Amino acid sequence: MKKKIIAIGVAGLLALSLAGCTGGGAPTTPSSTTPTEDAFTKAMNTPTTLELWTWVKDVDKEVKAFTDKYPAIKVNVTNAGQGGPQYTKLEAALQAGTGIPDVAQIEFQYIPTFRMLKALLDIKPYVGDLAGLYPDWVLSQVSGEGGIWGIPQDTGPMGMLYREDLLKAANIAVPTTYDEFAKAVADYHKANPKKALVNMPSNDPGAWLGLFWQAGAQPFTYDGKQTVSIKLNSDAIKKVIDLWQPLVASGAANVDPDWTDGWYAGLNDGTYASMLTAAWAPMFLQGIATDTSGKWRAAPMPQWDPAKPSSGNWGGSTDAVMAATKNPIAAAELARFINQDPTCAMTLATDQSLFPALNSVLSDASWANNTPEFYGGQAVNKVFAEISQTVNVDFQWPPFLDFVYSNFNDTFGKALADKGDLWAGITAWQNAVVDYAKQQGFTVQ
Repeated sequence: MKKKIIAIGVAGLLALSLAGCTGGGAPTTPSSTTPTEDAFTKAMNTPTTLELWTWVKDVDKEVKAFTDKYPAIKVNVTNAGQGGPQYTKLEAALQAGTGIPDVAQIEFQYIPTFRMLKALLDIKPYVGDLAGLYPDWVLSQVSGEGGIWGIPQDTGPMGMLYREDLLKAANIAVPTTYDEFAKAVADYHKANPKKALVNMPSNDPGAWLGLFWQAGAQPFTYDGKQTVSIKLNSDAIKKVIDLWQPLVASGAANVDPDWTDGWYAGLNDGTYASMLTAAWAPMFLQGIATDTSGKWRAAPMPQWDPAKPSSGNWGGSTDAVMAATKNPIAAAELARFINQDPTCAMTLATDQSLFPALNSVLSDASWANNTPEFYGGQAVNKVFAEISQTVNVDFQWPPFLDFVYSNFNDTFGKALADKGDLWAGITAWQNAVVDYAKQQGFTVQ
């Protein structure tokens, strides 16, 4: 789930670590390592109260379906804040050793942080093998050290939203390669000096990491213990920077900060003719660019190699079971059920507008073939569903992402905002993250 980034107090987390819907969707048949059927039945029929922390709106719909099926289980739902605010409260609970929920919504990029703390329960023994239920890249985001650390809830594969009317007026075709994209950005700005074909925000590292992801970069790896690699200055990332440097320096591509009044206005008044964005954006855009209804369309991202379509991801979250839970079977079933039960999964996608993680929803015709008027009757969901199958699998996150994100603003983000030397900004970002990792006691490869 993508929202405005708020850094969490991971320095405290590091210090703590280094110091020390329907009734359908039956549970996976137990294997030799899963609880027996008798143990599962007993757990789900024993009066139990589970604590669920989530910022998903109207999640009571899915929770009610769960408790209708398992009436012995009571679920208390708490919205402890969205993203960063929740993580800060979760950190405090972990430090205190009390008040820890049984299940918490955790974004993909923060799973390594909480894995490092040993705060997450490996739920593979309780939910079984998830292979085939999700695109491979989604499963890779919740996997590590042979375990599964959360049930995927929503994702953000990246595509392109564009104003069909503005591109036609400028006689510019939708670019399918990055060479075409670079020319289109320059040509559009030449024809419209006060406007831009695209805006790539100077304050949002998630957007840029999504571009790096698409290009095949692996800026981070983490072994789940104390070893990381940091390669923000790789050849794959340099390829991305080399493309954007002249576009940014010339002013052809805007670098306005997102999630601001000016940015919202730019999407509504035609200042920006397109967005390189994520699958959550089509619904978001309908709410803030109401004056442009019927004018937007969706397409895949421009490609580096058209013969090998690829994309990156920006956003997405899971429901993760906390290692401190006293009810692991019931907690794991809660996380699984509200995201995998067929009716719950579809409700999350339709009523709550979360872009689905499950293959079964991505391929569901009733969802994929929806034709919103805002997009001129185009089946936008289907476009992004197909994109989701092309996201690169090999992308990991570091266990200190808040520093990576906050330092972005002082290094690469600043270079973007200043329309200066982007590679110098990347190099400064790389050096700062490496130094930080070493200071925190990590081995950097």
